[in-house]
Amino acid sequence: MKPLSLSTLALMGGATLLSGNPTTAALRVSKDTRTIVPGDLYVALKGPNFDGGQFVAEAAAKGAVGALCDGDAHPGLPDHFGILSTPDVLSSLTLMAASWRKQLDLRSVVVTGSSGKTSTKDFTASVLGSSFSVTATEGNLNNHIGLPLSILEAMPEDKVAVWEIGMNHRGEIAPLAGLADPDIGIITGIGTAHIEHLGSREAIASEKGDLLEKIRPDGWAILPADSDFLEFLRRRTSARVIEAGIHHGDLRATSITTVPGGSRFVIEGDFGHADAFLPVPGRHMVGNAMLAVASGIACGIPLGECAAALASVAPAKGRLTPIPVRGLTLLDDTYNANPDSMTAALEAVASFPCQGRRIAVLGRMGELGNHAAEAYERVGRVSAGYLDMLLCVGTEAAAMAESAARHGLENTLVLTDNQAAAKTLSSLAREGDVILLKGSRSARMEEVIRHFS
Repeated sequence: MKPLSLSTLALMGGATLLSGNPTTAALRVSKDTRTIVPGDLYVALKGPNFDGGQFVAEAAAKGAVGALCDGDAHPGLPDHFGILSTPDVLSSLTLMAASWRKQLDLRSVVVTGSSGKTSTKDFTASVLGSSFSVTATEGNLNNHIGLPLSILEAMPEDKVAVWEIGMNHRGEIAPLAGLADPDIGIITGIGTAHIEHLGSREAIASEKGDLLEKIRPDGWAILPADSDFLEFLRRRTSARVIEAGIHHGDLRATSITTVPGGSRFVIEGDFGHADAFLPVPGRHMVGNAMLAVASGIACGIPLGECAAALASVAPAKGRLTPIPVRGLTLLDDTYNANPDSMTAALEAVASFPCQGRRIAVLGRMGELGNHAAEAYERVGRVSAGYLDMLLCVGTEAAAMAESAARHGLENTLVLTDNQAAAKTLSSLAREGDVILLKGSRSARMEEVIRHFS
């Protein structure tokens, strides 16, 4: 954001300025004292297991000009330190972001979906950044806290924002989409992530589709052409629609070839023809890239320029990132996992150039509920078709190994924990092997890489 006075920020957030110089300007908003820099406004959020109010003094010591917090002024703080008092810090942060959003003269692109959100967001920012000043969600700060902070990061000179939004329960997408006020909405796909809380893919599609209803009528909805919910999603919006995908859609990728360092393919359809290179492996990543290219078309960027911009994409850590170690290639896809992203990653391993064996080290998948048995059976079955060896970590993930064995994969192992997996992998891996590592965040599969390396 631009520099804003403490009195202005208090007004924007519905807070009361109890202390400090009203004219002092804050340069940035931060919720984490570990990253506070001079000039920040510290947001003292509270949660079930933390109280940001305990760190107000630390924020002041690090140069913050004030804090948005509940209660009275804290004793012992510098006289010039501003206290913006509010009964509900998160609500005030959201109000602050909503006020700032109204002041921004930019085009908003909002991304959601069951998987691929962050990659699609990154690819979209790269495509649009070839022609515009772009602000984008950092990492995956896509929830009721992350989105307001992302909005407040935007500067007046930014012309496009690419914001990611996610959910765990019904009713979370609509308010986030309303806050972002999208000109362009992207649905990456409808899968089974968070199905434990929503119960069915139909409910997930309904929730994700809430984004589409928030798009302005003169805006654009960008939808995955291969989705079995395509027509349902189309009916949720009055905006113009671009269907993008692989071999299908208004904008489609064809002639996909896996090459060292990524994928080459041809983009064709209603908007022209162009050759493209994506420096990230995986057919599903090409699908995400097509959604990003569609956003560029919606913003008036010629297809050739959109395609060229994909070549400059920086692969995100933990999302099929190749890591060479001891003559092997580790594919670090440890950021998160659900049944759809697991099967997509396994397909990527199958097409990845390999002089040895194709191996996967897989951990548990979270938030599956009553659908867990079906999900693990599916991933195990897919593994049997693509892998030479499967290592599963933990009691839940063991179901994948059992399924893979039933479907003909002879080399399967179940390890108790990540350290045991790393030790076993070290003894089994041979030069030329390609090894996928993936699991939900709770599985912490990146630990296997650290122990192995």
